[in-house]
Amino acid sequence: MEVARNPIEQEFTIASLSHLPSSSSSSSPALSPIIQFFSDSGVSELRFEQGSEPLNFNLCVSQVFKLGPTESICVCQGSETDKEKIYSRGLINIQFRNEEESRNFHFAFKEFKKEFITQGLNLPNGAQLDSKSKFDDKVEASSAKMYFHYYGQLLHQQNMLQDYVRTSSYYAAVIENRVDFAGQVVVDVGAGSGILSLFAAQAGEKHVYAVEASEMADYARKLIAENPLLSQKIKLVVKGKVEDVECPEKADILISEPMGKLSNRMVCLTLLINERMLESYVIARDRFLFSNGKMFPTLGRIHMAPFSDEYVYIEIANKPLFWQQQNYYGIDLTALHGTAFHGYFSQPVVDAFNPRLLVVPAVSHVINFTTINEEDLYKINVPLKFTSTVGTRIHRLACWFDVLFDGSTVQRWLTTAPGAPTTHWYQLRCVLSQPFFVMPGQEVVGHLHMIAYSAQSYTINLTMSAKMWGPGAEQGGILQTSSFKFDLKKSYYRMSQMQAYSIA
Repeated sequence: MEVARNPIEQEFTIASLSHLPSSSSSSSPALSPIIQFFSDSGVSELRFEQGSEPLNFNLCVSQVFKLGPTESICVCQGSETDKEKIYSRGLINIQFRNEEESRNFHFAFKEFKKEFITQGLNLPNGAQLDSKSKFDDKVEASSAKMYFHYYGQLLHQQNMLQDYVRTSSYYAAVIENRVDFAGQVVVDVGAGSGILSLFAAQAGEKHVYAVEASEMADYARKLIAENPLLSQKIKLVVKGKVEDVECPEKADILISEPMGKLSNRMVCLTLLINERMLESYVIARDRFLFSNGKMFPTLGRIHMAPFSDEYVYIEIANKPLFWQQQNYYGIDLTALHGTAFHGYFSQPVVDAFNPRLLVVPAVSHVINFTTINEEDLYKINVPLKFTSTVGTRIHRLACWFDVLFDGSTVQRWLTTAPGAPTTHWYQLRCVLSQPFFVMPGQEVVGHLHMIAYSAQSYTINLTMSAKMWGPGAEQGGILQTSSFKFDLKKSYYRMSQMQAYSIA
């Protein structure tokens, strides 16, 4: 390796390079190929040279990814200078002579890019305000670390792949809509194991760019490589966040599984928005997708309905009774009973319940992934209004979601509704500490206010009120109101427990 000493110019002699779109090697194979980091008049460039016509690329918007110990690929944006022949955009395959040479190049690339990147840089696929990731700006480092560690493990990918409802719905949505995928460019957002990229390849797409930020990207490359008939169509597995990475071309279709499910267990959490992955899906839309492109899934709906379940209410109410002991090994625990009571009821319950527990038809909140702004997902307010069909005690609100794959041939829904085949998302119930009784025809009103926070989840503020009923009800008025705050990330998982359902 030959390294120049000029602090703003560094040179690497490598084994070979090729410009992938043309699948041809550089013009003068007799000469050793050279990569240079170069800065001139405030413009930083990455220069590939093997012969008389160098290729100049804008360093600030170029990305380099490792394909193996001595092989890398560079996703490049053409330089704005006119000094040399310019390729507006392309993929450059780099073959190093040894692993040390590869390590040194990647280190130099990172350092030069950090040094020369400018504030307010406008990227071809969207604006980046500075060198810090937008994802990092809004997500706690500890939460992000746990998040990517979780999805970097095969056992959690297996948990999702073994969800037959989830996986078969995605497969059917893609294969039944081959006309949407055939000959198209696809970006797989949060590709995980790469299964959706492989589905897209089966549907006959032109090629796929799979984007995955966790260590699962390495497993995805391995899995894709072992399916050679399909891997030919999967252009690149990009290890990075969609907020940061570059794709060499715009996409006709985005495919993703952005529905929230992160938990500290093998089971997962519902309500569509947890993890805040939907925000990344929308950012990918704005950066990578053609304006008339398709999104799979296309929209999501959160469904909400009051329920009556005395069994689960008593189960939760009994848990803090431990703290009412006045002689626990000679210690009075009662000072903490109130805090424990509040803590247990602030946990949403995640389980699969019988739809007969619902006392009214559900209302729905629609999130159209093709049109919603990222900022609209920071705060979501859903007004609630129900009319009871039975006389019963309401223990508050049950929630679930579904998503639509709006294909040209088939419109397919993936649902997590109670009564439907159970998925790894289950359903979610917010149980309030003060249930109230309603009569047939009595109106229940309120609102569900969800506020995103930096640990990749939401705080839920739920208020429900029973309005006046019977003579004089037309004058309005509230008989009883109950409010509580829930943390979507701190849930009570009870799927393994026996379910006790009331007999209709």
